[in-house]
Parts: sequence; structure tokens; C-alpha cells
Amino acid sequence: MSEQGNKGTAVVTGASSGYDLVLVARRADRLEEVAEKLRYAYNRKVSVISADLSDDGDVRRVEQAISADDSVTLLVNNAGLGGAQVVATADADVAERMIKVNVIALTRLTRAVLPGLLARNRGAIVNIASVLAFDTSFGGIYSGTKAYVVNFTEALQREITGTNVKVQVVLPGATRTDFWELAGSDIDQLPKEIIMTADDMVDAALVGLARGEAVTVPALADAAKLDTFLGARQAFYGSLHADKPAARYGV
Repeated sequence: MSEQGNKGTAVVTGASSGYDLVLVARRADRLEEVAEKLRYAYNRKVSVISADLSDDGDVRRVEQAISADDSVTLLVNNAGLGGAQVVATADADVAERMIKVNVIALTRLTRAVLPGLLARNRGAIVNIASVLAFDTSFGGIYSGTKAYVVNFTEALQREITGTNVKVQVVLPGATRTDFWELAGSDIDQLPKEIIMTADDMVDAALVGLARGEAVTVPALADAAKLDTFLGARQAFYGSLHADKPAARYGV
């Protein structure tokens, strides 16, 4: 966090840079502890909202707070739940909670701040997805929620074209946080050479945002691979439309 002039207020879920902060997370004690450290270290205004983003009432309370705050210039949708859920045996309530946090809360909070950002013609929204948006090996429910985040963010990027508002989606790989423990997984079972620290992941995401990247993949060494993938996907989509079924169906 730099000592430069105030850039506005950053709203960060799941708890950044010259910003005052509004931190949103479920665990009030840890939230206030983080806030106090940031106040002391950076002499910034740090507010906290204790909220469970799987709870409809709490999400609406956060929406009201951030939509009414004209100082908001950055929203980081970082909160997320994980778990290698097999659909046939998944706890339906656990799956619903994951979808509420990873999809519904992210969508509603984005909707809450976007009109203000567009009206002021400045600011950014950063949505944290996952490389597992493109891989179902960690469970179809989790990867499905992250695929939504990618598609939602790409559509949002087209929507804000021509404005000074930025929208970025970040696709981290395995990152050392308590996310894994909360998801019931042991990150140390993975090869250490693919595990990134949270600090490094965040630093890379911020560099990507400053560069105007629409998609930031902190572990990807060859950026051309991302361009190739996105280009191939677009070309594939272009072949999916016709006035009759393909001949291979014999219809």
C-alpha cells in the first residue's frame, strides 16, 4: 500500500494501494484484527462489515452499504467457498451455500457498485475466479461456480467498453490460504512447486490490473497461450450456428 493520495474506497470481500478500505467477511474477530493492522501500518480509514455472504439478508445489507457510498472506486470479489464435491453425494445445503457465495453474492455486489462506477466514469471491479473454471477435477459444483465468474466477467467487460471503468478476472492456481482447510482439503498434498503464496498472487493480480489486463493468470509464464486459448474458443463458438443440424446427425 503506497503513501500516495487517496484513490477512493476499495471494498474487499473475503478478508489492498492508496485506498481507504471496506472489508467484508464472516469472521468478525479476524476481520477487526486485520483492519486494525491496516489502520496502524498505512494510516488509512478501514471499515468492516461482518457478513455471511451465503445469507440473503447479509448480502442485501452489504449491497445497501456499498451502493450508497460514492467514494467506492474498487470492488474485489474475493470471498469464495470450495470443496471437491461429487454431485451424487454432495450435501445439497453445502452446495447451495457455495453457489450463493461464489455466484449470487458476487453478482449482487457487482450490480450494487457498477452504476456508481459508471456514473463517475472511474474505478474497477476485480473478480477472483480460479484456473479450475477450466477443469472439473476439483468437483463440478466448485468449477461450475468459477466458470460462471469467468463468463460473467467477460460479458461485463464488453458492457463497460468505452468507459474508464476496468473489469478484471483473476484465475489463481493453488494458493496457500485457509481456503483449503475450510474446504476440507490439504494443500500440502500438492507438489510444492505449484503452490503460490497469497502475497505473490495478489501482487501479480494488481500488476495485471494496472496493465489493463482483462484476464490475469498469475502462474501463466507464456501469455500467448492465453491468447491462443481465447482465440480458439471464439473460433469454435463461430462454428456452432446453422439453420439445420450437422450432416453427421443424419437428420
